[in-house]
Amino acid sequence: MTTPTSADIGAARDAALASIGAAQTLDDIARLDAELLGKRGALAMLKSGLGSVESIEDRKAIGRLLNEAQRAVADALAERRGALAVTEREARVAAERLDLTEYVVTPRRGHAHVVTQAWERLEDVFIGLGFVVAEGPEVETDWHNFEALNMPATHPARNEFDTLFVDHAGAPPGTTVLRTHTSPVQIRAMLAGEPPLYLVAPGRVFRRDTPDATHMPVFHQIEGLVIDRDINLGHLAGTIEAFTKAFFGPGFSSRLRPSYFPFTEPSAEFDIRTPSGEWLELGGCGMVHPNVLRAGGIDPEEWSGFAFGFGIDRMARERHQIDDLREMFTGDIRFAEQF
Repeated sequence: MTTPTSADIGAARDAALASIGAAQTLDDIARLDAELLGKRGALAMLKSGLGSVESIEDRKAIGRLLNEAQRAVADALAERRGALAVTEREARVAAERLDLTEYVVTPRRGHAHVVTQAWERLEDVFIGLGFVVAEGPEVETDWHNFEALNMPATHPARNEFDTLFVDHAGAPPGTTVLRTHTSPVQIRAMLAGEPPLYLVAPGRVFRRDTPDATHMPVFHQIEGLVIDRDINLGHLAGTIEAFTKAFFGPGFSSRLRPSYFPFTEPSAEFDIRTPSGEWLELGGCGMVHPNVLRAGGIDPEEWSGFAFGFGIDRMARERHQIDDLREMFTGDIRFAEQF
C-alpha cells in the first residue's frame, strides 16, 4: 500500500476539483459525488494508506490534509450542484414558458350574457371573501332537495315549491326532481367533506312558475354556506354586509328581517339599502337548522353555521334596472348588446 504524501493529496484534490468544474449536468454531479467521495475514490484510497506513515506527527499532518481535501471536494460538489440546479430550472422555465399576454380587441362575436356576467362577478366577490365555489347536479333526489333540508313529505313548506318531477330508471316515482334551489349542494358538500366549510354554490334551478316580469320557470341562484365552530348570527350579518359593500359599492348597506325557512333557525330576509335610501329585498338567510347539520353528517353540538341564498337573475335585474325578467331569455341581440 502506497504511503500518502502531501503532493499526492494535492494532486488528487486538484484533479477532483477540475472534474467538478467540468460537470455540465446534475447527473454528472451525482456520478462524481459517488466517484470522488466514495470508498474507491482517490482521496479515500490515500486515506487507507495512513497506517503506513511511521511518525505520529506526520500521520496527523497527512490526516489533516486529507480531511481538508475531502471538505474542499464536498464543498465544490455542493456549489456546482446548486449552480447547475439554477441553470436547469431556468432552462425548463424557458422551455415551458407560455405567452399569456392579453390580446385586447373590440369584441366581434359577442360577449358574456348579462346573467353570466352577474354570476362570474358574484363568484369573484365571494372568493375574495374566502369562500370556495361548489357545484351539484341539476337533477336531484327528493332526499337531497327536500328531506335532508328539513322538509319531509308532510312539511307545509313543500307546498311553496311547484316541483318538476323526473322519471328516472330504477327510482320510485316522485323521488327524482329538477332541483328547486341550490340548497342540495349544501348537503352534498357536508357529506363529502369535513368542516370547517366556507362555500358558495351558484347554479340553475327549476320551478313550475308561469313566466312574467319577475318570475321564470328556469332561473339562477347562488347559495352560501359556512360551517365552523362558534359561528353565530353576528357572523352572518357581518358576511352579508361585507358582501353588499364588495358587490354594490361602499354607498350600500344591509339589514336582516325576521322570517321563516325550514332549513334555518333563526331565519331572516336580508335587504340592501341604496345610496338613495331605498330598501330592496335580496334573499333569505339564517343559522343552519340542527336537523340539516345532522343530515349532512355533522354534529350540531360541536359545529354551527349559517346559510344564505338569492337569485342571480334578480341581482342582474336590479343592477342594470331591467324592467322585465323575460327580456334576459329572449335572445334578442338588441337587448344583449346593451350589457
